Amino acid sequence: MAAVASSRNLELLLAEDVQNLGKQGEIVSVKPGFARNYLLPQGLATVATAHNKKMVEQHRIRLQELEAERLKAIKELANNVSKYSVTLEANANQDGHLYGSITAPEISKALKAANYDVEAEHIKLEGPLKELGMYTVKLEFHEKVQSEVKVWVVPAVNK
Repeated sequence: MAAVASSRNLELLLAEDVQNLGKQGEIVSVKPGFARNYLLPQGLATVATAHNKKMVEQHRIRLQELEAERLKAIKELANNVSKYSVTLEANANQDGHLYGSITAPEISKALKAANYDVEAEHIKLEGPLKELGMYTVKLEFHEKVQSEVKVWVVPAVNK
């Protein structure tokens, strides 16, 4: 039925993440009773045949290729946006204090208007911007890809 590993354990291929055992696609060695009574009936694992191992490896390679392409696109976006500066108008008093604040969604909206696909969750502000001036705002697109963008907060022109 299953490939027998050392000390009478069974080799199974996990179909789902199983807490304290492994992640989807991993091959694990478990006791026959655990496999027979829990993993197999629940559909959490399947027998680790040579064909299944080969299919999982092909799938893993394809996922790595897709992730590499995605990472390349993210790096290109981070590089392009770091060369851009966004200007936001805000109402302020004569001392330069805003009558509100500039937050991540406003910065994201301005960047999207300039054709940079930057979501509000990518923008890492230490707090809302409450004064006129130039700010360097950190962007985090991915755990491996960070960037910065210049944000100018200028007084709104009254018409």
